[in-house]
Amino acid sequence: MSFLTIHREKLKLKYNRILLKISGEALLGAQQFGIAPEPVTMIANEIKKAVEMGAQVAVVVGGGNIFRGMKNSTKIGLDRATGDYVGMLATVMNGITLQSALTQIGVDCRVQSAIAMNQIAEPYIRHRAIRHLEKGRVVIFAAGTGNPFFTTDTAAALRASEINAQAMLMAKNGVDGVYSADPKSDPNAKKIDRMHYDDIIINGLKVMDTSACDLCKQNNIPIVVFDFKKENGIKDILNGEQLGTYIN
Repeated sequence: MSFLTIHREKLKLKYNRILLKISGEALLGAQQFGIAPEPVTMIANEIKKAVEMGAQVAVVVGGGNIFRGMKNSTKIGLDRATGDYVGMLATVMNGITLQSALTQIGVDCRVQSAIAMNQIAEPYIRHRAIRHLEKGRVVIFAAGTGNPFFTTDTAAALRASEINAQAMLMAKNGVDGVYSADPKSDPNAKKIDRMHYDDIIINGLKVMDTSACDLCKQNNIPIVVFDFKKENGIKDILNGEQLGTYIN
């Protein structure tokens, strides 16, 4: 029995294997564009705490800090498919940046890309990804699903389903859960602690893509929406504390 297995049994984590979805905007920091070192380091440290607890951690990072497919492609005259491919490449850039930050603090990590680029990332192979997780390595899934017209939310839900994750953690930028309305524009918006998948789908809440939510529903994967800036947020969720909004 490995050290991680013993450690996990001792701590009795609520979730032994998670998929963490991080928006590309989370890497902006105070910048308008690109990758800031401070949030990357902070996210790497939060992931390290989860790994040290014995959790198996997979990650999907968006690419909106570099290129947003639907928004940017229209501005420069790209068709939707081409814009989505450019966005996928942005997620690879974010993925290998986060991998470097994790490696620097002693966390073993692999990047798997849905688009072949063997010089910088492994190809996505489901069983290999699971094996990495079982060995205590963090796995970052990059390039979305490898297909246009799908967001990184959907890619995260797909990968969570494929690796049999016990929960998908949606790390939001400056929002500590799901609200009845946009809390940034509506002072009367109320935070919702628990809800059902159908509440998002039927009410069209802008938490995630409805296709991603439906995929989690089909595979019975609970979703936790929380503020990634909260220190020890992932750790608290693994310990079973009520944090953010719980969707199941």
